[in-house]
Amino acid sequence: MMLEIKNLHVSIDTKEIVKGLDLTVRKGEIHAIMGPNGSGKSTLAHVLMGHPRYTVTGGELRFNGQDMLPLTPDKRARLGMFLAFQYPQEIEGLNLSQFLFTVVRSKNPEEKRAFKAMQSFREELDKNLSFLGLEKAFAERSLNYGFSGGEKKRAEILQLLMLKPEIAVLDETDSGLDIDSLQLVAKALNSLRGNGFGSLVITHYQRILAYLRPDFVHVMISGKIVKSGGHELAHELEKKGYNWLMEKGDGQGE
Repeated sequence: MMLEIKNLHVSIDTKEIVKGLDLTVRKGEIHAIMGPNGSGKSTLAHVLMGHPRYTVTGGELRFNGQDMLPLTPDKRARLGMFLAFQYPQEIEGLNLSQFLFTVVRSKNPEEKRAFKAMQSFREELDKNLSFLGLEKAFAERSLNYGFSGGEKKRAEILQLLMLKPEIAVLDETDSGLDIDSLQLVAKALNSLRGNGFGSLVITHYQRILAYLRPDFVHVMISGKIVKSGGHELAHELEKKGYNWLMEKGDGQGE
């Protein structure tokens, strides 16, 4: 097992948003979560990384067998979890490459030889910039400041490639992307795909899933997963929408 969510209940300002959610993501698997607005998808993403605004009122959240609920976001990240935000923050004056070097080093604090670490980092950074079709100058800009929507998403995927987490949660990373950027995001995820990497992709649309071909697709409505299936379920949702599932009620699906 990698990520285990059992009977998770989450509230914000006393309002329950996630209502008894169960989900297991094993190593090497890519799962997609789809659903209408307000179904709790982004809430789930933030709870997985420990956002303090949300209150877990019941259930379990385990990563590689370890209870995540008591851990702060930085500790979850060090253990191998990663979140790509729906709306990445802009930080003027914080150089992207310096930011990346700091977070990469934070995962390996025992590394004492700063020059050797920087040299290795630059080689890895240049390789990943090239992989994403980005110029080296891109990494010298302020973090997300003045970036287009597509550039912000590429910057987050660059962080993903540099950090090499065990599991990545992508919260509507495909939102607003043109077809070229969309293909690059899928290409990056597929390059990491394997026994040591899993991903939870939250999306409204089938188009990114056509490139990813997830192992499982789940439909989340009113804070629960009401139906699960293979990647063909995404095509069905594209044709039929969500009303046919909402009419079935809130029960756990297949």
